[in-house]
Amino acid sequence: MEYCSSGSLLSVLESPENAFGLPEDEFLVVLRCVVAGMNHLRENGIVHRDIKPGNIMRLVGEEGQSIYKLTDFGAARELDDDEKFVSVYGTEEYLHPDMYERAVLRKPQQKAFGVTVDLWSIGVTLYHAATGSLPFIPFGGPRRNKEIMYRITTEKPAGAIAGAQRRENGPLEWSYTLPITCQLSLGLQSQLVPILANILEVEQAKCWGFDQFFAETSDILQRVVIHVFSLSQAVLHHVYIHAHNTIAIFQEAVHKQTSVAPRHQEYLFEGHLCVLEPSISAQHIAHTTTSSPLTLFSTAIPKGLAFRDPALDVPKFVPKVDLQADYNTAKGVLGAGYQALRLARVLLDGQELMLRGLHWVMEVLQATCRRTLEVARTSLLYLSSSLGTERSSSVAGMPEIQELKVAAELRSRLRTLAEVLSRCSQNITETQESLSSLSQELVKSRDQVHEDRSIQQIQCCLDKMNFIYKQFKKSRMRPGLGYNEEQIHKLDKMNFSHLAKRLLQVFQEECVQKYQASLVTHGKRMRVVHETRNHLRLVGCSVAACNTEAQGVQESLSKILEDLSHQLLQDRAKGAQASPPPIAPYPSPTPKDLLLHMQELCEGMKLLASDLLDNNRIIERLNRVPAAPDV
Repeated sequence: MEYCSSGSLLSVLESPENAFGLPEDEFLVVLRCVVAGMNHLRENGIVHRDIKPGNIMRLVGEEGQSIYKLTDFGAARELDDDEKFVSVYGTEEYLHPDMYERAVLRKPQQKAFGVTVDLWSIGVTLYHAATGSLPFIPFGGPRRNKEIMYRITTEKPAGAIAGAQRRENGPLEWSYTLPITCQLSLGLQSQLVPILANILEVEQAKCWGFDQFFAETSDILQRVVIHVFSLSQAVLHHVYIHAHNTIAIFQEAVHKQTSVAPRHQEYLFEGHLCVLEPSISAQHIAHTTTSSPLTLFSTAIPKGLAFRDPALDVPKFVPKVDLQADYNTAKGVLGAGYQALRLARVLLDGQELMLRGLHWVMEVLQATCRRTLEVARTSLLYLSSSLGTERSSSVAGMPEIQELKVAAELRSRLRTLAEVLSRCSQNITETQESLSSLSQELVKSRDQVHEDRSIQQIQCCLDKMNFIYKQFKKSRMRPGLGYNEEQIHKLDKMNFSHLAKRLLQVFQEECVQKYQASLVTHGKRMRVVHETRNHLRLVGCSVAACNTEAQGVQESLSKILEDLSHQLLQDRAKGAQASPPPIAPYPSPTPKDLLLHMQELCEGMKLLASDLLDNNRIIERLNRVPAAPDV
């Protein structure tokens, strides 16, 4: 076999960086390799019987990727799916409870074991890789309290994936989810937890077989991940779907994680609106990463990232010099420090995603303002140019021509619509100024995030703590320390504690408090954005309604003027043959002047009607452009 130079999975998990489990990408590599190795064993009728992190070796591939291999087949034997064995092998923390009862508790029993005992060991191993700890922990530890360890594994309720006893003689507590300190996304956890629940099953009749295990794990490994940042909730989600799934299935998966219904889901990607048709393949979604996700809009209240304060997981040094205990304490403190560093990066990235997403929304709203303002001003210009001449007023007041009275009323309505459009234009201009002011605030906030040095401060503390930790690691292998070395060791303990306190102080004051303040500010800005969006919709509807009504008024006005013009032509023809009419009791324009004026007015109204029709076509085209998403 080739030399695996990077130790075992156990050594990877023993590193303080992985005290709370592997990162998601690395865990998926472990899952893929373990499933492939077990699949090969089952194809050849082999049961391993001692699967654990210590028997999974790691090497680094040519491209720097991890490769994990199942090793140590000293306990393996040929066994088909329907065969049983009675001999007992394995490591007790990873043993199936039936084997544990016989091998560890030494209780006589006549049970025979099948290939599914490997599935139990795989379940414990995967839980360990995902969380950094064993799933079943009695008070005092598995090796010190074996009877309680057996009780936890055999009394575990259906669906539970972990159990613990927090205090001596205390009750057993069950967990149905992975701990909050786990680095796996909720999207992956939702796929993994049902698998763990069904292979960590004591009763072999209820436990999955290898066929179902391979089917479900392969289903996970064949999925692609789409990163979605919910701007309103300020949370980054990992959505696992198959590449051949439709957008509708993707939206349902987003719904499960965010509670945002598909009909309310609108997306931006890198500043551009994404129109996702439910019937097309999810392959059309752009490639996303944690730093470049799809941005989802909704009206939800910002809740931010949920996490456990690393300070709660920091052990304390014992006063006396105990090399092994000091090493274990330093390892635990360092693990909490690395967890704080990861959380600090996530919180800072979350602030960046919030500000970047809001910036994109500002751009979309500004574009909406420009389009609506252009339509309003164009319509206003047409109306103003048409209504600039009031020459018809001299004839509009003639009581004996009812049609001219109606025409005057219609022109009055056009003036009213022009006033409405003028107010809308002014309103949009004020909204643009408000958005520009908010955009300037976002620029300042982004500059502050980019200037943040809390990550560097935490990293500096960790580097110094790591140096002391390595000294403790060497010292624990020695039988004892001389007087001078012991004094140096005590000083190192003091320095280590001081660095840990400083690290956690930076995390709390520079990272957590700023993040919480940013969430409050983000919530206020999102409310402003939502109100502005709704306001622009109302203004846009008013502009569109004014254009539609103006077109109707203009058509009615044109028809009246055409009828009047036609009537005057007929009256003129009849007047040439009839006797002169009696003198009117008050002066009136001659038929010739009235006819010329009506013709002028008719031509002007026709031009206005044509302009309004063109304007409506522009509005219709704008309405077909996707609207800015609800926020």
